[in-house]
Amino acid sequence: MKKKLFLLSIVFLGLFTLYSYTVAKERWQQHDFDTTVKLQDRIPRKFDYIFSYFSLFGSAEVTVGFCLILALLALIRGRFLQIIGWIMIVPATAAEVFGKLVLFHPGPPVFLHRSLLPTTLPSFYIHTDFSYPSGHMTRTVFIITVFLAMILFTSKKSLLKSLALFGLLGLIFLMGLTRVYLGEHWTSDVVGGGLLGAGVGFFAAGLILRTQKNNIAQDARGR
Repeated sequence: MKKKLFLLSIVFLGLFTLYSYTVAKERWQQHDFDTTVKLQDRIPRKFDYIFSYFSLFGSAEVTVGFCLILALLALIRGRFLQIIGWIMIVPATAAEVFGKLVLFHPGPPVFLHRSLLPTTLPSFYIHTDFSYPSGHMTRTVFIITVFLAMILFTSKKSLLKSLALFGLLGLIFLMGLTRVYLGEHWTSDVVGGGLLGAGVGFFAAGLILRTQKNNIAQDARGR
């Protein structure tokens, strides 16, 4: 299990690197613009508020804070590899910010912006020159990848398991959709953020699930 997760991490980070190269070469410009325009034409404006508030769940404050809370709980339980696993959201976010600073990829123009979120969260006021990759997608996919791995590798087949998997994948789809529809990011930003988040997420899952497996074995020996 551990080897499979680390291998998936390498694969997705490799795909992220290759995809970033194509973004730097401006291969997706027309596709990005066309996709945003089509989504905004076909989705009613009444969803502006819903999508705007939904985007809060992918903010740096919410996602990083959530992972730090789980890391603190792991610290209390003495599960040190699990701590490192959850804290991996920090280097994932750092890689996202680095990409926005060095890769020339301007975000959607102002006339495409539809976000209506009145918030005082600092991350909504911090802007970089470029938009690749999407931080919301990076962090959201990171967390969901860890939970997907937990369900796939630790749960038996059941209807509840299937519903949980589809639910988590649905959250990824919705987060990506809101990023593009609201004019916050291009489709290429969303794809890049997803690949980066999954790559780091699988690595983190390898650390977290390995810890859980060891704890189960220790509990069994204690009995």
